[in-house]
Order: sequence, then C-alpha cells, then structure tokens
Amino acid sequence: MKKLSLILLAVTALVLGACNRQKEAAFPVYAWQGVNEKTDLNQLQKDFQYWKSQGVVGVCIENSNPELVAKVSALAHAEGLEYHAWIPCMLRGEKPHDWYAVNRLGQPADEFPAYVPYYKALDPRNPDVHKLLVDQMTEIARIPDVDYVQLDYIRYPDVILSRGLWDKYGLTMDEEYAPADYCYCDDCVAAFKELTGIDIKAVEDPSKVAEWAQFRCDQVTDLVNEICAAVHAQGKKVSADVFPGPASHAEWMVRQQWNKWDVDMFFPMNYNDFYLQPAEWVKDITAEEVAAAGDRPVMSGLFICREWKRKVELEDPEESGLIPAEMATAVNGAREAGAAGICLFTPGSMTPEHWAALAEALK
Repeated sequence: MKKLSLILLAVTALVLGACNRQKEAAFPVYAWQGVNEKTDLNQLQKDFQYWKSQGVVGVCIENSNPELVAKVSALAHAEGLEYHAWIPCMLRGEKPHDWYAVNRLGQPADEFPAYVPYYKALDPRNPDVHKLLVDQMTEIARIPDVDYVQLDYIRYPDVILSRGLWDKYGLTMDEEYAPADYCYCDDCVAAFKELTGIDIKAVEDPSKVAEWAQFRCDQVTDLVNEICAAVHAQGKKVSADVFPGPASHAEWMVRQQWNKWDVDMFFPMNYNDFYLQPAEWVKDITAEEVAAAGDRPVMSGLFICREWKRKVELEDPEESGLIPAEMATAVNGAREAGAAGICLFTPGSMTPEHWAALAEALK
C-alpha cells in the first residue's frame, strides 16, 4: 500500500509538472478594442469572458474618460484580464493653436491636417503638450484597476505612409512628403539651430540632414520618457503601440526610436497588408523588434480581416488583414521570432474561423 501511495504521488507530481510547464509555455494573446459611453457594459463583460476562453490574457481598451476607464478596467479584472488603458496621445482637436505642429510648408496641423481631418498633430516639444499628456496619464494611472497606461499615436504624423496606403491617398511617396513633414514651428527651428548651428529652413532638402531626423526622434523620446516617469511614480507600468522596426520603419516614417523609450511592454503594429507583405513577414519584422526591445516583452500586433471571404475584393488595407488560413503563419512566426505574445486588432473582427485557427496555432 505504501509503495502504491508513493507511485500515485510520483504520477501526480509528473502531471502537475506537465500542467505547469504547459501553462508556462502558453503564448499570451492580447486584444485591442474601443469603448464609449454607449457601450453595453454587460455585453462587454460577456465579450471579456469569451475572449479569455479563447486565450486572451489582457485587453487594451481605447477610452480616456477616467470614469469609464474605472468601470471597464474593473470588469476586466473581474474576469482575470490584464488591463491596458489605451490612450491616443498626439492627435487632438480643440487645443490652443500654438500647441500644434507645423509642417515644412509652414502650415499648422490644426488648420491643414495631413491625409485625414483627424490628423491634427500636437508638437511633441511644446511644454504645454508635455503637461497635458503627463497630467492625463497620471490621472489614468491612479485608477486602481489600470495595470498599464498604453500610449498610442505617440509620434509625428507619417512623413511617408506605408506602401499599401499610397494608392488610397493618391500619393507616390518615394521621398519625404512635405505637407506631412513636421515640426517646423519657430521654436523647434530655433532649438535645432542652437543645438547644431543648422538653419533647417535654409536647407534645400531637410530630409537629407541626419541631425534633423534625430532631433525629431529625440523630441518624441523625451516626451515618452517624461510620461513613463510620471506613470511609474504611481506604481503602474507603460505599454506603447508603435510602428514596426524601429530602424526598418518607425524611425523614418514617424520618428519613433522606441528602443530608447522607458516603456515596459511594446505592441508593434505588424500589419503586413499595410506594407504589401505576406503573413510570413510578421516573423522577420518581429525578430528585429525583439532584438531592439532587449529584455522588454514584445507583443506582435496582428490586423484581422473581418470580411475575409471577400479579401480579394478589398482594395483598402485598412479593411484587409489576416484571413483564417494565415493565422498560424503569423502567430507561429511571431513566437519563433521571440515575441512574448500577440495582440489582435480587433477581436470584433475575429470570425469563428479565425478563432478556430488561432486555437490551433496556440496548441
């Protein structure tokens, strides 16, 4: 009997050990989702429950209303989900005129936004903008059920759009696009001249001046790190939605040298269709990002095609994305490249076929 008991204990230990190893080997899934004052919170909680059953461990919820953030983050925690308060940063309307970035043509972004009307970009060097964002992120970080403050649009506007968007806006962007090249306000121009001796407005082609590109990257980095210090002071962490790379894309497209940021977790938007790349590209770009992030986790962002059965008819990359048959390639590619997990944009676009393909890939 004693021998049998020992055997049973040994078998139990092996089973528990296997379960623990399986749990440790699990590949975390996050999800981006927006909410507003009209969102049915009862339905949202049911969504949280369903997503968790499909492998989702954390949610990134877009809303900056502290009262609503408090309610939604509490619902997420009730379901055992990590909560990232997803806050768009630099694109803001109805702010003082002198807070906005100015493009190479001398046009302020509040009056002449690039590409689309909501691209009213603030100047990341402006001290009032710093105060606005630091105060807001501090307030959000103080909400008990917020685990991370997630920074989005923490960048300049795209000086060059991803290749898949050129046709949408009728542009050929084989050089930096002057109407979306920021910031040439008097303050930024003067600060750069004091730092380098270069009058950037007197330069025929500013895109050839490496110091000018670095100056803009540094303005974003300084702003991010000030926000990070404020959030960390509240005992909370910071995540960030960033462009791929950073060296291969983010640095020259939107001035994000995010490997220099004091951010705790990165969510690169590895939307392969935006770059006219196949799902296999996710592995290659994730490998670069993991190397850049060092010991900080990278959650590879995947763009999901809701109308996947009509994908061949969809000309706009922002309506396209991964079809179920591509899920395994993207998920396994990210995992093999060293990502700590993936993030879905969005779970609302995930069809039953997508969820089934994800489940198969996560095995």
